[in-house]
Amino acid sequence: MRLDDQAIARAAVTAMRDELQAYPKPGLVSPVDSGAHADMDFDLMCRSADSLLSPFVALAAAGRAGRSFDQSLIPIGIEAERGMLAVTGGVNTHRGAIFSVGLIVAAIARALALSPVISPAAVRAALTETWGDALDAHAERDHEASHGGLVRRRTGRDGARREAARAFPSVFELGVPAYRRALQAGLDDNAASIHTLFALMSSIDDTTVLYRGGLEAGSFVRQSAADFLFDGGCHRPDWFEKAEALHRAFIARNLSAGGCADLLACTLLVSRCCGDA
Repeated sequence: MRLDDQAIARAAVTAMRDELQAYPKPGLVSPVDSGAHADMDFDLMCRSADSLLSPFVALAAAGRAGRSFDQSLIPIGIEAERGMLAVTGGVNTHRGAIFSVGLIVAAIARALALSPVISPAAVRAALTETWGDALDAHAERDHEASHGGLVRRRTGRDGARREAARAFPSVFELGVPAYRRALQAGLDDNAASIHTLFALMSSIDDTTVLYRGGLEAGSFVRQSAADFLFDGGCHRPDWFEKAEALHRAFIARNLSAGGCADLLACTLLVSRCCGDA
């Protein structure tokens, strides 16, 4: 698929909006309710996602040219965050997505600069070969103000920076295959998205969860998701009711797998922009 920078950016915003639209997602914002997020709602999240179109175009252009992570991608991301916070009145709606989705945007554009036809494997290779060393160094830095940095010191678990340094195994090894299998099995896009989200939740140490509830909350989220999948996940006729019950349980515990939601958006973006691996 041949995509210019504007098209990649639009696809990224669409993926983020589609993640927001999906329901029921345990503890997460949707058109139905705000989940475990008292400071944000669906409309605010949509405005936040829309504000990232221009920064994503800039990230795609920088990625296509193979520009420096520290000198080019990071400054664009900082400006994207400032613009997002201006739109949301200071609410941190998509800081994690700016990092994760933004890197995938840059990697897709870089892969397209190297070949007119790309696959998920080609996008991952472009990410590793172009920015792998910088991402590894970035993951080792101490980030006092970030959720990931605080969680790492409290629990010893890594977050989005380590995930990026490993070239997003959760997206390329778990999310994309799970999403494609779900669609091939006949699930509609909402059910396929929810099924993929649960696959991510069952395997990822989500730093948003760990920040809110520590290791016990992390275990609860992973086990709840694993049990849902073991019972058939979204392939069961009553999957919607079961997922909605978990949504209520997560709200009661003030838990939200926001990191996994970002990875779902990354998964949707890669799946729709790339051919088969």
